[in-house]
Amino acid sequence: MTSKITVLYDTIRLEEKLLIESAKKNDIDIEMVDCKKLFVDLNKNTHNFQTVLQRCVSYYRNIHSTATLEGLGARVVNSLNTGILAGNKLFTHMLLQKAGVPTPEATIAFSKEAAMEALEKNGYPKVIKPTVGSWGRMVSKLNDRDSAEAVMESRETMYPIYQMHFLEEFVQRPPRDIRAIVIGDKVAGAIYRITDGVNWKTNTHLGGSAETCEVTNEMEDICIKAKNTVQGEIVGVDLMESNDKGLVVHEINNTTEFRNVVRVTGVDIPTQILEYVKNTSR
Repeated sequence: MTSKITVLYDTIRLEEKLLIESAKKNDIDIEMVDCKKLFVDLNKNTHNFQTVLQRCVSYYRNIHSTATLEGLGARVVNSLNTGILAGNKLFTHMLLQKAGVPTPEATIAFSKEAAMEALEKNGYPKVIKPTVGSWGRMVSKLNDRDSAEAVMESRETMYPIYQMHFLEEFVQRPPRDIRAIVIGDKVAGAIYRITDGVNWKTNTHLGGSAETCEVTNEMEDICIKAKNTVQGEIVGVDLMESNDKGLVVHEINNTTEFRNVVRVTGVDIPTQILEYVKNTSR
């Protein structure tokens, strides 16, 4: 079992600071490596990476660095497969659907014209999301044809991935969603993320607040099953309480933020993460 954990990051958020503090407090040997300053010989593991906790925010930096280090023999948490599958909302949705995990109704359209036809057929409102993205960026509620055409038109000049139109039902629910942190085969803690009454989105970056959420057996079962669909080890699972379906999973976060779960619940998430990675390393 290797003793050192490499924490690979591209931005020092509060989560990374909490990991550093936890490592010092618990005498866990970690090495912080800034991925933006990293270059790697692809033919030999000159850096001697062994166990890596992947914390890069950038989806593309994350999956490419994970592929590099796994290719050189390192164990990376989460794996390349998890990074790719959880990092794309379409991939995640299809895997959840196949595994029988409840999800919101969704449609994928491969052109603006097809997207508009789907909206006219299925009705409004709908939520349009980029298949790759986080923090609620470029997520819009489409209330009618005019708003849909405006959003679609703006996407026509963007990178091709934004022309994959992922349309999700606007779930009728309480004005909140749930963020659950899954570490191994356990939900370490969960919070409600509550809208500010102005913005329908629940992201705390956008003004939402957080409260403790009790982890029920049903929620834990759904979250563990969701984590397994993307071959994850440490993930954030986002759920909504649909008025019709009950709990539905709408996103799985590969490099999850956990600051608000720590702040609100008091659960020592960073220590649990480091202990898990340490105890499961070869």
